[in-house]
Amino acid sequence: MSVQEAYGRKDTRMLLQDTMQSSGDVIDPAAWLRETDIVSYDFPYAANLIAESFADWRGLAVPPFAESWDWGLLDFEGKWIEPLDSGAGSIREEGWDAQWAEAAGLSLLSGEASAAPEQKNGQAVYLLTLPVFTRAQREIFALLACSMTAVEYEQGGKNTAEAMAMHFQTCFYRRFEHVFVSDLAGVYQHAERESIRRSLLFQIVQRMHDNIDVDAVLTEVIESIAAMYPGARLELFMSQDHRSTHPQVKPLPLLWDSDDVCARAFKDGRVALHAGREDSQHVEVGLPLGGKQGVYGVFHMIMDKPVFSEVDLRFLSMVADTAGTAFENAKLYERSNQLIRELRMSNEMTQRLNQSLRLGDIFQYAFEELLEMFAADYCCILHMNEEKGGLEAIACNHLPLRNELIEVGQGLGGNVYTTGEPIILSDYLNTPGPSSKLMDATCSQSLIATPLNVGGEVRGAIMLAHREPYFFSYDSFRLLQAMAGHIGLAVGNARLHAEVRFLANRDSLTGLYARHYLDEEIKERQTTDFCGSLIVVDIDQFKTVNDTYGHQKGDKILKQVSEIVKSSIRQGDIAARWGGEELAVYLPQLGVQQAFYVAERIRKRVMGETEPRVTVSCGIAEWSWTDERVSVESLFYRADMALYEAKNNGRNQVVIDTKKVDSTAKNPLA
Repeated sequence: MSVQEAYGRKDTRMLLQDTMQSSGDVIDPAAWLRETDIVSYDFPYAANLIAESFADWRGLAVPPFAESWDWGLLDFEGKWIEPLDSGAGSIREEGWDAQWAEAAGLSLLSGEASAAPEQKNGQAVYLLTLPVFTRAQREIFALLACSMTAVEYEQGGKNTAEAMAMHFQTCFYRRFEHVFVSDLAGVYQHAERESIRRSLLFQIVQRMHDNIDVDAVLTEVIESIAAMYPGARLELFMSQDHRSTHPQVKPLPLLWDSDDVCARAFKDGRVALHAGREDSQHVEVGLPLGGKQGVYGVFHMIMDKPVFSEVDLRFLSMVADTAGTAFENAKLYERSNQLIRELRMSNEMTQRLNQSLRLGDIFQYAFEELLEMFAADYCCILHMNEEKGGLEAIACNHLPLRNELIEVGQGLGGNVYTTGEPIILSDYLNTPGPSSKLMDATCSQSLIATPLNVGGEVRGAIMLAHREPYFFSYDSFRLLQAMAGHIGLAVGNARLHAEVRFLANRDSLTGLYARHYLDEEIKERQTTDFCGSLIVVDIDQFKTVNDTYGHQKGDKILKQVSEIVKSSIRQGDIAARWGGEELAVYLPQLGVQQAFYVAERIRKRVMGETEPRVTVSCGIAEWSWTDERVSVESLFYRADMALYEAKNNGRNQVVIDTKKVDSTAKNPLA
């Protein structure tokens, strides 16, 4: 049973009694009905009611002896409004129109029955017009027309006809009261239905606005409509910005037919109705779910026609409008909370990124934060590596892709880097365009990616992927771009810091490390390694070179020797300018025996590769974890003493510190 049927039907007497009591009076319904009447303003519109009453009267009021009489009906102006079902030709015999009009005029003028004698087929007859009066003002609203023989007229036919006219008045008012009560009941039931609808709408509105959760609002409106129309088939199509686990909430289709009710409702923002063919038993309705900022979705309803009316359409429109407003309010509340959350996460990410100025740490922090922030299945950060000539996957939780090199312009990541434009994909498999190693390898469907800008220059790309289609919203897309700005700023700071640190730790002339950097590195190594050696290199008679060739030539000689030193040591060894024409090389995890070979290689190359030709002297010292006292100062002091000995012994030679090794080890090649 529908809600409309559930409203119920009241007995007429109870309905009238309710109506009387609602006005503040207690009146007998029967007496009240007897006082109801029509007025002259109703006469032009009462013809159908008078004709129906005449049909009722003809079936009840004609006695057997009057069955042969011909009857007719005229309105308040004396015009025929109802011919007889039988004998219609006799009551309005051709040539008698004037007689009937004269008789009707006399009755309307006098307010009494009028009789006119006539001849019909050689027999005397009487034409009678009998006025029918209103109850209160006794105004004539109809005339009964009757023809009878003169014999019947003289035997009391006139009196009988007048009595029958009074009975016709009773039949009319019985039908009038029935129509009046029916109309009153209809008005009452309509008011009652509207009251129930308003009450239901108020309850729905109250429940929806009590919820500030988006999913709760959608669930409430779906359940409310389903309760009002239990036989209806209901679906809610929502835009991609909202995801719901409710089985009746589905994503908005990308393609709709132009005549689809949902497409029209979503496009126009108004209720769309499709009743189908005349023989169709269903009606299809599209209700837009929208607010002040736009349309967010469409309710699609299919209902049986007999239970659907214009009132239902207005009610559903009000429910949809209310739901749209409540949804928008909940969405705005959700968005405000999301903005607060994004600001908090942005602040936390910025703080964490600023905790370190190491580029590797920054990428790792960003990688971890992005995975958690966006609930993504996969994250990949690409960074341009000029030395390797491509984009390096510096951070990725799909291990086979970590540290892999991607050519510039290849794949989605390379495309983002080349164009500098962010992208969002909701259905990767069904979207034409470049392929992606990350998407293919992880079987992901959704992707958001943005370029990584560092100091106004694109230096990489950030990619987030998820296995489900339509996972990322446009809010997530915009948030990733904002987060990429913070990451780019942190990367820029780290690069700037590295560059400043590089310049601060380097000698501007030779490109070797500065002495303070060498001191710090040796001190740190002495806390972790078990041994190490230091070579101090000094250019022989460098003052003579400057005096002979000039300082510019002397600087060139110093650069040549520095390049020879750098190219003669391992990648992990540290070469520094110790001061003036003296250089130093620290060899981690090597003893003096191995250090001697390195020093000899440097000495021989300098003697053969410099122009003008110069020579160098070298002093070597070592430390090990077995030493009683380990310090940078003692290591430098002993290496310097060995260098002093090499200078005193004639220069262009390598001397090992004798305090740590036997003097026979001064020249392992000897």
